[in-house]
Amino acid sequence: MSTPIWMGIDLGEARIGLALCDPELTLAYPAGNIEVQGDYFRGLWPVVDLIREHHVDQVIVGYPLLLNGTEGRSAKNAKRWVRNLTRILTDEENDGLEGESAVGVVLRDERLTTVSAHQQLYDAQVGGRGHRPRVDQQSAVVLLQSALDEYKVSKEL
Repeated sequence: MSTPIWMGIDLGEARIGLALCDPELTLAYPAGNIEVQGDYFRGLWPVVDLIREHHVDQVIVGYPLLLNGTEGRSAKNAKRWVRNLTRILTDEENDGLEGESAVGVVLRDERLTTVSAHQQLYDAQVGGRGHRPRVDQQSAVVLLQSALDEYKVSKEL
């Protein structure tokens, strides 16, 4: 049996931020960015490759709801992106046959993760210019860490 690995994904307009966790599902850490130049659907196949490479079995994708909790354009696009990712993973694992993917893919409310990521970078004394290339992957870390923490609490109950 392999050790579980989770991946966090923050879909940004310029880049997709990525995070991974340790095998104990305790700590999320930055895993880089995928440059998408305004269309994060360009990042689908590189993400699939990374899921395979790291043997990821749970993917947490940021769900950018509006502050009032409703879906805007970005949230609807994120849902489409997740449907496409799930379809690719399912088709690959089942040789094109309909079925379920062994990799879980879920959307998670990401409201204020970017604010939190900027604050963490500021606290780490990363200069303002250094924030832009790091904020997407740090947002993915925040997103993934909150999912890991929630999972840990649910296992303790």
